[in-house]
Amino acid sequence: MSKGATVRLWRSLSAAGLMLGTLFFAASLTPSLLPRTFLTQGLLSGILFTLGYGVGAFARWLWTTMELPEPKGRIPLIAELAAASVCAFIAIGSLWKAAQWQNTIRELMRLEPADTAHPERVALIALATFLVLLAVARLFQQMFRFISAKVGRLAPRRISNVIGFTLAASLFWLAISGVLVRAALRAADLSYKEYDALIEPEVARPTDPAKTGSGASLIYWYELGRAGREFISSGPTRKDISSFTGKQAQEPIRVYVGLRSADTPEQRAKLALEELKRVGGFDRSALIVITPTGSGWVDPAAMDSIEYLHHGDVASVAMQYSYLASWLVLLTEPSYGAAASRALFREIYGYWTTLPKDRRPKLYLYGLSLGAMNSERSTDLIEVLGDPFNGALWSGPPYASRIWRTLTNGRNPGSPAWLPRFRDGSFVRFMNQDGLTSAAGAVWGPMRIVYLQYASDPVTFFDYSCLYREPDWMKPPRGPDVSREFQWYPIVTFLQLGLDMMMATTAPIGYGHVFAPEHYVDAWLAVTDVRDWSPQDITRLKQYLRKTP
Repeated sequence: MSKGATVRLWRSLSAAGLMLGTLFFAASLTPSLLPRTFLTQGLLSGILFTLGYGVGAFARWLWTTMELPEPKGRIPLIAELAAASVCAFIAIGSLWKAAQWQNTIRELMRLEPADTAHPERVALIALATFLVLLAVARLFQQMFRFISAKVGRLAPRRISNVIGFTLAASLFWLAISGVLVRAALRAADLSYKEYDALIEPEVARPTDPAKTGSGASLIYWYELGRAGREFISSGPTRKDISSFTGKQAQEPIRVYVGLRSADTPEQRAKLALEELKRVGGFDRSALIVITPTGSGWVDPAAMDSIEYLHHGDVASVAMQYSYLASWLVLLTEPSYGAAASRALFREIYGYWTTLPKDRRPKLYLYGLSLGAMNSERSTDLIEVLGDPFNGALWSGPPYASRIWRTLTNGRNPGSPAWLPRFRDGSFVRFMNQDGLTSAAGAVWGPMRIVYLQYASDPVTFFDYSCLYREPDWMKPPRGPDVSREFQWYPIVTFLQLGLDMMMATTAPIGYGHVFAPEHYVDAWLAVTDVRDWSPQDITRLKQYLRKTP
């Protein structure tokens, strides 16, 4: 850009917009739930600077349009120079303090402190982001003026402006949501689909006829998808479990049905039931109906831990419903996957209820992230009152989870939103890194539900209302993994949490949206009522699972 063009650009900018944009920029550097890289910080800061600039420029335009009184003489210039100086001081000070703010999160998550937040890179990336978004905004402005001018030949100026703005906004919205977003989603779906179909050379087709995908299986190996093949081929064997516990163990049963296995959720669910019956899943003491994440992934930490705790006497069944990452589905179509989860539960539960109560396995539900929300939706509790399943473990429930939200909003007075206590704890309990919440002497009822959640998990605690009000979970006392420097700002906090949600799985294990094996052990102990393990052996199992890749 030439010197003359730079000068013209600078003179065309709104002073009020630059001032408010600078405040938004400074606020964007404050900590949120997860640590940021200089790249993500620069993009976030650039977007928020642009938003602040837009709000400030619009406010100045509205003031002028309404012909409100303005100061005369040199007062406006002096005020603008003073405000610009203050804003510059705030921006520089915030960049200088950014590393310290980020380290308040890193310290809580036991990460090495950052020596620098790379302020120069952050500022350059933010500036580039602002210029790109400014160019888009001015393209919209030109379109608005063009349409208004055309309509102005036939209608009064005010009416033509309204029509021009409406049409320009509609065209931009159609271009962004109807073309760009849909194209991006189609591209993402295609790429995830192709990635899901890849067969890793190190993952061989099982030869054991009791394994899903084997020659004796009702489900073809290549139809399982990448996540399904990983689920079936991984996990502890009978030998692994016996070697660790010193006791006799069984080979855990795992069944998985991929999206390619049948055309509809109902057909895939029936296939899952028949495969589970074929391999003897209903002969085990515990049966787990899994709703995987959006990509079809099942957290190995969750399943390995329960298979060890029950000495391999466990059968689990999962069914894929999507290729996309959970956060992407949450932002675009949060109800996606509920139909598949309901179909699987109906098939498994329907057959389970026909078995003699003294000879059938205990039935549990499990889901992580989007899988937790869809597992919630797999059944209405009223439908199972006559013959309830035994319990559920839902980890990292998303903010849109209906039952989770109802329980959190109805929590006992005095319990924090990030770790609620609900009534007497006989039906549901919440847990984090520090264990379960329950009143002294609380006794479980016939159904046990546990929510495993971390206060630093943006998938759980992101909410659209953060746009305009402070969420309850930010009020003191705060969770053990949430920075005390994290402050709520309108608009800013909303976008900070949105970025955190996209980066949720980059957190270290035991924080954010990455759940630690030792916490799964505690959760399954509560849900499945395991009693034949000593405290010393449980500690040893936690240490072993934490070290197991």
